[in-house]
Amino acid sequence: MNVLVVLSAVAIIGGLTFTLASMLVVANRLLYVHEDPRIDAVEAMLPHTNCGACGYPGCRAFAVGLVHDEVLPGKCSVGTAENHAAIARYLGVGVGAREKQVARLACAGGNNVARNRAHYQGMESCAAAALVAGGGKACFWGCLGLADCAVACDFDAIEMNAHQIPVVNEDRCTACGDCVTACPKGLFSLHPVGHRLWVACASRAEGDEVLEQCEVACTGCARCASDSGGRIAMENGLPVIDYDAGPPSDTPILRCPTGAILWLDPHTGPRKGPAARKVIRQGVIHDATS
Repeated sequence: MNVLVVLSAVAIIGGLTFTLASMLVVANRLLYVHEDPRIDAVEAMLPHTNCGACGYPGCRAFAVGLVHDEVLPGKCSVGTAENHAAIARYLGVGVGAREKQVARLACAGGNNVARNRAHYQGMESCAAAALVAGGGKACFWGCLGLADCAVACDFDAIEMNAHQIPVVNEDRCTACGDCVTACPKGLFSLHPVGHRLWVACASRAEGDEVLEQCEVACTGCARCASDSGGRIAMENGLPVIDYDAGPPSDTPILRCPTGAILWLDPHTGPRKGPAARKVIRQGVIHDATS
């Protein structure tokens, strides 16, 4: 009797196993999603940085988008022109192009022009310092200069200058956005390189009193807006540039008294207007508390 029970149980389990396995085989054949073999080939041509600058979560996802005609190779800001051309030839599509984007910093308040109200001592990190009363800088909105952005950049496109201000190398920048995420003050944003007119200040304070905190801060005088032909509006005490209003011009920088609005010349670098006060000091400015 016991033998019959055991044999029956084994038969039932065996039959159930066979039935389920058969169902899985059939389901696999019916539900199988074919993956285009070109995806692997295209992925192999990509730089494998997985930076996300293309708008996709990684190079694999970007390869899928390329094969499915959702995007063109030129969307990849890390790959070279040769990479783009090779992928375009392989897929039989155009290369596509977009204006190169780079990270821009809305602050020029290095330690030679901006004061501190307190000495921060702790982890060498902007994010950590910002948690302690905003980081100790007299300008609450200013760059803390502890290089979180440079550390986050995988392309060595950001270096700290002699006055603890990040400087972006536009040739190396891929607009991956890591510095945007890393900055606790929200001072970085991504812009086309053609946006040469730039406001290098994020202070919400207005009036000449802000110069006691930072000598190159925007005072909200609105001269740049008056000279912009409608391309600049004042919001929260700061100039806001309408880059869609027409070709850029350096006219708005001419009367700026502090040089807070700049012209980013692709050959000579940042340029202030002739009315901007000259910054001579090269050493650290005395703290506001001293």
